[in-house]
Amino acid sequence: MDGDVLAGVRKWQWAVVGLGLLGSIGAQAASAADCPGHPDALGTSRTLVVDPRAHPRIGSMQYPETLPVEDHEVVLTFDDGPLPRNSNQVLDILASQCVKATFFTIGKMAQAYPEGVRKLRDAGQTIGTHTQDHPLSMDRMTVEQARQEIEDGIASVKAALGDDGKPSPFFRVPGLLRGEGVEDYLASQGIQIWSADFLADDWRHISSSRVYELAIKRLEDRGKGILLLHDIQARTVAALPRILNELKARGFRIVQVVPATPDRPATPTEPEQWLSYPASETVATARWPKVPGFDFAHAGMLPAPAMSDLDLQNGQVMMLAEPFDRVKGLLGGAPATRHALWPQPSPPAPDNAATTLPVAASSVFELQEGFRVAERAFAPPVRHAELASEHEEAISRKHGHNGRTMRGKPHPGHIRQAAGHAAPHPAHARHGPLKHLVQVRKRSV
Repeated sequence: MDGDVLAGVRKWQWAVVGLGLLGSIGAQAASAADCPGHPDALGTSRTLVVDPRAHPRIGSMQYPETLPVEDHEVVLTFDDGPLPRNSNQVLDILASQCVKATFFTIGKMAQAYPEGVRKLRDAGQTIGTHTQDHPLSMDRMTVEQARQEIEDGIASVKAALGDDGKPSPFFRVPGLLRGEGVEDYLASQGIQIWSADFLADDWRHISSSRVYELAIKRLEDRGKGILLLHDIQARTVAALPRILNELKARGFRIVQVVPATPDRPATPTEPEQWLSYPASETVATARWPKVPGFDFAHAGMLPAPAMSDLDLQNGQVMMLAEPFDRVKGLLGGAPATRHALWPQPSPPAPDNAATTLPVAASSVFELQEGFRVAERAFAPPVRHAELASEHEEAISRKHGHNGRTMRGKPHPGHIRQAAGHAAPHPAHARHGPLKHLVQVRKRSV
């Protein structure tokens, strides 16, 4: 019994796998049938429906959001047409590969070649607008000037399509020279601004080979996104077949973008898919937990520091001269020692502060031994008369000749002798002090 059940389950599993294989074959057959006569065509892999009001600005070259395409998916866009000589060739090349793109049409070109606009519609291409005159000054225009350019361009394309047609609410600023006022006005009208994810520089004076190389290289570097081309350029016409063939060879797929309508809802997407540069799963910060939101609506007053917690000077909070010294020191070496501009708080005085104040010791005021000697050594020089008087008194005391003094004054002769001793003549200097002393004694007898 159990063996029969297991055998039945296996038969059912193989039947499911077989149906899946048949379904995939049917899908491939259907895609091949969509491009009759070109079984190896690149084709259009899917249609992306977007809501312009939900995402008013797209293109990673200028905005944080871009189209939510998967890896190796490409959205082709063409500017500045229609110009029959080149635009018709672009349409034929796209038709040969069953590729759908988005065309941003200029109003005056639509007025001059309305049949070119209708060809876009009949081929199932998406039609956007690109102003009336293609001015390269919308970043400097007033809102009123920009509004006139935008509205006139839409009206001209709508007139070329006829009463039953209207362009998609997609708009590209000429030269990508956007302005805040222009962006705000377009968003208020429900019109989506398209920038780009990469260019091929096909408006420059370069070869078609260079256009092809730039388109493929930049697409490979990014891996997906919006490619900006120009259907009025002959070099683009020459490069486009090679670009489409190489996209198919490298496994890229084409996505057509259309606006949402009441009968056609937007394609379900996640917000992260619209990010021009989403966070990588390999980056640690992308996996950090989010900070929860706290509701403080009913919370009391948050605590605040009291004035006593601050070091004040004259009632004002003082700031450090260089508050980032520590950071700069850590970056460039050991931090330099810095002191705050305000004084540090002093410890509170004890209750018996009056009796414990420091008193200078008595030894501080005592004169050390030899102080008088040092004082005499550094005293100013004595005058010759004073020195002679002291010398005369010393000699008189030694020999007992106090009688020669007159009322406390030395004898003039002794003054002269003492003066001679104090300042000997240069002629007698070589005899030395001993000889001079003997001479003084002889004259004193």
